Amino acid sequence: MKLLDKAGFQWLATGENVLRNTLSNSDAGKKITSIFSSFQVKDHGIKLFARDDALSDLIGFTYADWHADDAVGDLIHRLEMIADQTPGQDNRVVSIIMDGENAWEYYPENAYYFISALYQRLSEHPRLHLTTYNQAMKKKPLAINRLTAGSWVFGTFSTWIGDEDKNRAWDILGDVKRVYDEKREKLDAGQAAIVDRQLAVCEGSDWFWWFGDYNPAETVSDFERLFRIHITNLYHLLGHEPPQYLSQTISHGSGAPALGGVIRPGNPAN
Repeated sequence: MKLLDKAGFQWLATGENVLRNTLSNSDAGKKITSIFSSFQVKDHGIKLFARDDALSDLIGFTYADWHADDAVGDLIHRLEMIADQTPGQDNRVVSIIMDGENAWEYYPENAYYFISALYQRLSEHPRLHLTTYNQAMKKKPLAINRLTAGSWVFGTFSTWIGDEDKNRAWDILGDVKRVYDEKREKLDAGQAAIVDRQLAVCEGSDWFWWFGDYNPAETVSDFERLFRIHITNLYHLLGHEPPQYLSQTISHGSGAPALGGVIRPGNPAN
């Protein structure tokens, strides 16, 4: 949070379960009954908004198989129910946050009909109003003491660590990082810049996302092979012989997740 404040960010969005975990671990949480608000962590200027997992996951995983009008009708009804359940709350805001562009390719015509119908219904609705976080920040936020660590996927870091294959990849990264720490100070500025960039590539979070049994074998194979190649390249740049284990496959994958694993639900049950 300090780094985000320092960088000048005014707001951030997180997963619903991160906020719920935060509230359950906080005395302030006992007084807060709704996630449909802006929040502010004590001693920080940045505002916090939480993704509604159910609504976001319906768009990401369910509505693509529905007729657009039916899907929009269901979503509008759910938003109306939230409005009915939070009367008198001046700072209400419902956050529907998608994972980049990934959902739309599974809709007919890249969701043209769904998105057009949705914005038409919302623009005409007497109770529901489109807004931006910049506008929503003008309302007084609810205060929380600290933010519990986690991600928008299940509110934990299980997508990146914990699985045997994921943990093995972290060990491999740790091994090369120790060599980097030893060798880097002996490099000139140009060489140091090159190894810094290569280390950054090796530290990319997407490697760990794909490792493990959850994802399909073909995709896992591509990512784990590239990961080993990049780790090997870093050893070479550091003038160090790569370990023999880098010639061995570290993850196979055998799953068949919804939408190929490019999107994850916010909750395990979805």
